[in-house]
Amino acid sequence: MNAIWVKDLSKKYQIGRADLKLREHLNSLMRFDFLRKKSKQDTTLWALRDVSLSIRHGETVGIIGRNGAGKSTLLKVLSKITYPTSGAVKVDGTVASLLEVGTGFHEELTGRENIYLNGSILGMSKKQVERHFDTIVDYSGVAKFIDTPIKRYSSGMRLRLGFAVAAHLDPSILIVDEVLSVGDAAFQRKCLDTIEGLRAKNRTILFVSHNLTSVENLCERTIWMDKGQVRMDGKSPAVIREYMGSVRASQLVLSTALKGIDNRAGNGHIQFTGVEFLSRDGDPLKIIRSGDSLVVRLSYCANQPITFPCFGFRMYTEFDTMVTEVATSHHGIYISSVTPGEGYVDLEIDFLNLMAAKYKLSLWLTDMPGQLVYDNIEHAVTFEVEGANIFQSGKPLDGRQGIVYFPQRWNLGGMSGSVQYTPSTVMNSKESVTRD
Repeated sequence: MNAIWVKDLSKKYQIGRADLKLREHLNSLMRFDFLRKKSKQDTTLWALRDVSLSIRHGETVGIIGRNGAGKSTLLKVLSKITYPTSGAVKVDGTVASLLEVGTGFHEELTGRENIYLNGSILGMSKKQVERHFDTIVDYSGVAKFIDTPIKRYSSGMRLRLGFAVAAHLDPSILIVDEVLSVGDAAFQRKCLDTIEGLRAKNRTILFVSHNLTSVENLCERTIWMDKGQVRMDGKSPAVIREYMGSVRASQLVLSTALKGIDNRAGNGHIQFTGVEFLSRDGDPLKIIRSGDSLVVRLSYCANQPITFPCFGFRMYTEFDTMVTEVATSHHGIYISSVTPGEGYVDLEIDFLNLMAAKYKLSLWLTDMPGQLVYDNIEHAVTFEVEGANIFQSGKPLDGRQGIVYFPQRWNLGGMSGSVQYTPSTVMNSKESVTRD
């Protein structure tokens, strides 16, 4: 049942010492280099350490992690470009991999010759390659240069031809590393659509990308690599949320203490002491994403009894455009009194319809008429909203589409003509495009 099976896989590199070819070893012996002292720069790096995982036939699995986490090394071992230091690997099926621009191409051969070369590496006959040849050339867009040596291709041309070959020679396992970033937006979309098509054909796909929206859209399962080990393996939304939370942990704290700050106005009879962003279960959030449900907790401390206070805040973009103002009075909530001491009020948000961007909150606490100001803090809190696969289309939403978005769906039942759907839109979307 498994297309890929990995057990206790480790890969070690010696930093400061290259892996020498046979000729270089002989030259080294002739120069008596082995008698020289080992460089102090020689250190051991474990790119992979005791990695175990299995991937079933037909699964599309995302692999994410920071640079240097071991993602590319894992894919190179699975593609037999490099070999493990220890552990076992079993791969059931023909593997096509696109790990670096031009990987698998012979520099001196033409584009045409390299297509046949790649086909033979995948175990395909000349007739099988010929059957796909025109489609590969048309898809890659390099027909004019198909008889030009690969060494004269630009990086974009190499990428397009490499992906076309990898995707169209019908591999049972396709491994794609973060090379799609080299292509333009139109080609990236074309590649993602092709991957969707292969997924529909029940091919096994390993997809490495820093575009987490694409990973979440394409892959039901995601593996998070960290320091050469599997940190988390599970459903894509959960893994991506944890990964993004770990990345943001050192950059942004989703809670702010407000005691003792000078940037405030008001008589101070009751003041804000903190702001927290929580889940609906009351757990501190590591990250806020578009479409999330969350709780904004406003903590306060009253120095004396307060009658009919009104809690509120204004939200701004990072460029000081006001997004909205929120207040207890807007909901017809009249708090008759607050006793001295500490407490908090929670604003529950069922569906955060903000685009991915940075935002600021300015807090205020007044009496009900709004004439008496107890506390006012301009730009008290800065927080960041991350993008999410809201419409299950793989298209990220950001500031270029505005400040907010609305839950929506298109109904094309009144149209005549044909409509082309993104495969994931039809299969996955709760807000799916509909047409009778």
